[in-house]
Amino acid sequence: MCIIFFKFDPRPVSKNAYRLILAANRDEFYHRPSKAADFWGSNHEVLSGLDMEEGKEGGTWLGISMRGKLAALTNYLQPRLDRDARGRGELVAQFLTTDMDCLTYLKKVSAEGHLYNGFNLIAADLSTEKGDVVCYYGNRGDPKPVVLAPGTYGLSNALLETPWRKLCFGKRLFLEAVERSQALPKEALVAQLLDVLNNEEATNTVILVDADGHVTFTERSMLGTDPSRWETSTHEFRLKS
Repeated sequence: MCIIFFKFDPRPVSKNAYRLILAANRDEFYHRPSKAADFWGSNHEVLSGLDMEEGKEGGTWLGISMRGKLAALTNYLQPRLDRDARGRGELVAQFLTTDMDCLTYLKKVSAEGHLYNGFNLIAADLSTEKGDVVCYYGNRGDPKPVVLAPGTYGLSNALLETPWRKLCFGKRLFLEAVERSQALPKEALVAQLLDVLNNEEATNTVILVDADGHVTFTERSMLGTDPSRWETSTHEFRLKS
């Protein structure tokens, strides 16, 4: 089960508050090859993991760029997959490298949504100067993308905020961690958010963006197929937007 929890507040009142807190896991089969999160792209400005599976190379499920582009994808649970459909991971990778704003991009995606198996896509433009904008589109829901109001959201393998039991339970734990976020050292907050995701999914990711545009991207990945062995890495940078 893939889950994304996120809270965003473009104009936090406190200097110690975060503009964005995101915690996500990737539920792909352990044997599906992927590359650990690292910088890529023409100017090495995009940070994400990458699919390495034949036919889906270069796609990704979650990433952020130094220009403030952020995107996250979950698959929509459906009875049968169309094996001839386009790879959904390209939707994230293309947004991370485009010059389109998030709403324009999702409008373009919505016109092509029928070409893909079911998916949910979060796309955001994080700008310290202009303010952050977060949008959502799911090709098994409303035909048009929506601009999200600041707040806290949960997304799994159904439409945004569908109250599945596991999602509701995890969102409650996520909110508890978020409420303590200003009082906790950053490392302790990341550890608590990873605990919220504590399960046997192959990859866990936490992204924090503070009021000044400083990004902390932490990825915890399972080593092989052993849920008792994990590797954690952290990347930090400042948004250019």
